[in-house]
Parts: sequence; C-alpha cells; structure tokens
Amino acid sequence: MKPVEWKGTYVKVLDQTLLPEEVKFMEIRDAQVMWDAIKMLCVRGAPAIGVGAGYGVAIEMQKHVKESTAEYHKKLKETIEYLATSRPTAVNLFWALDRMKETGEKYADESNEVCQKALEETAINIEKYEENACISIGENALTLLKDGMTLLTHCNAGGLATVHYGTALSPMLLGKERNINFKVYADETRPLLQGARLTAWELNQAGVDVTVITDNMAGMVMKQGKIDAVIVGCDRVAANGDAANKIGTYSVAVLAKHHNIPFYIAGPVSTIDMNTPTGDDIPIEERSAEEITCGFGKRTVPEGVKVYNPAFDVVPHELITAIITDKGIIANPDKEKVAQVVNAK
Repeated sequence: MKPVEWKGTYVKVLDQTLLPEEVKFMEIRDAQVMWDAIKMLCVRGAPAIGVGAGYGVAIEMQKHVKESTAEYHKKLKETIEYLATSRPTAVNLFWALDRMKETGEKYADESNEVCQKALEETAINIEKYEENACISIGENALTLLKDGMTLLTHCNAGGLATVHYGTALSPMLLGKERNINFKVYADETRPLLQGARLTAWELNQAGVDVTVITDNMAGMVMKQGKIDAVIVGCDRVAANGDAANKIGTYSVAVLAKHHNIPFYIAGPVSTIDMNTPTGDDIPIEERSAEEITCGFGKRTVPEGVKVYNPAFDVVPHELITAIITDKGIIANPDKEKVAQVVNAK
C-alpha cells in the first residue's frame, strides 16, 4: 500500500492519522494541502515526506503553466521554499526539494510545458530512488541478521514511512517473502503511537510475528534476553554518523549498549546530510503540547501544566553498531566511513 502515489492530476495520499481503525486516502491537488498533510503527519517518515514534497511541487506547478515564464519560475521558487517549512528534521524533505529546484533551474530557458514535464519526471524519479533504496537496505540488513532472531524496533520505518518495503522493516518483510522469519517487538512509540498503530499494523498485515510493548518496557525485555538486535529508521544522519530518529530512540540505544545488543540504523543515503557536522547540529522539531495533554481525544495532563514535546532525539555514533544504507553497511560509523559510502559510485 503506497502512502504517496502520483496520479497525474492529483497526488493520492494515505491519511496515516486514521490508522489502524480506518484506511482512507486523500486527493491532494495543491502545495498548501500537501504542506498540511506533511505537518499533520498524514504523510510521515523521512523518505515518504521527500516523495510527498516532490509531488507537492509538481502538482502545484500544474496550475501555473499558462502564466509567463517569469511568473512560473517565481511561483516554483515560492512553492519549494514554502514546502521546506513543513517539517525541519527529516533531511529527505530538503534533498527532494533541492532536486526539484535543480530541475527548475536546468529548464529555466525552456517553455513552461517542457519544464513542467521535467519537474514531474524528477518527482517520479525521487520515488523510484527511494523504492530501490528500500530493497537494497533490506538486502544489506539481511546479511547481518539470522533466521529466527527476535528484533526490536521503535516508531515506524516500513512502507508507510517510505514507498516500498521500508528501511528498518525492509529485512523483516523481505525475509518473510524468503521464508526467513523474525519475531518483532514494536515499541508503542509515545506520544503518537506510531509503533502500535502503524508498525504493528504493517507487520501483522504481512504475517510477521509482532508483539507491541510500551516504550518503558524495552529495558526489561532486553534484560530477559528476548532481543537479539535492534533496528530502527532515521530522519537525518549527520556527517559523523550521529542519527536523529523518533523521540525515544536514544533511550533504546543506551539500553542496547548496556545489554550488549547490536543497534542498527537503517536509511537511504539520501537521509545522510554531509552539511550537518554532528548530531548537535540537527534541528529538532518541537510539536504541539496537545499531542501529549489530549492525545487521541482524552485529556491526561492537568490544564495549566507545561509540556515539552520534542519529536526526535539523536543517537551518538558511538552507540550505533552499524548504519545500513542502500549503498552499503557503515560499521562503527564515523566521519570518514560515512563519507566513503556517500561518495561511493
């Protein structure tokens, strides 16, 4: 089930805020609605956000083809800058928008119709890249895992967060197709429960043995010897190998280190930001207090009490056993090793 799909005259988007109770698709026909969909987590997951943003540019610009070339390219610049404000942490958003910007510049002297076709092709190619990257990540991850292992994951890094098998879930789903079976513990992932609502739903749909636990149970199941490896996705990897992922991932990494359990980050090379030196430089989105105080329609925090709600935390590279990318595995990541993979042909 694709979370984002190009339909030529609109973008078909799965509203992930309604899962698992309801499967509902949106028809997005302009950049503002795509911005809202990304901000409100209808579209979520770093690769899927990038794909959605690319298509958001393409669908918006369809409305301006008949304008003058100057007006068309002015609107293109404004649309790209606008979509870039939707979420600050997932670097795939900016990577995809940079591809769209480069295409616009390349075809600046052509007709609007030619430029529009090129923009749409670029957006489609962004999706194809992420799709192929998911398969490669799964293939590379399977070289580190063994049949019968029990894995723990946090948040959602499956097809809902990407466009195909996912990143962290890719080896689980690929493995299932090849009779390589894993048991999976999915952290609930508070406050929005992406693990419980989305990861559990995806894995259960695929016939993977999945058990949901609350975030604060991870240490106990590790101590009990139930976890063989941890694998999670990422929203941005800094040049030195530090990795930002959904809030709570840092705690899982610390626990895995204490219990001598391999901790793997899975993500495409498009998620590595060589312009961000370390994890301290990654912008961390802070979201609305209501996600905690009134989560899922019920108030659980007294009125007037302050709330701190960062959406992500950063795992230092020293806690990461390996970063699994579409271009290869970065064991014990550091600045030099990350650069080698990013620059590989």
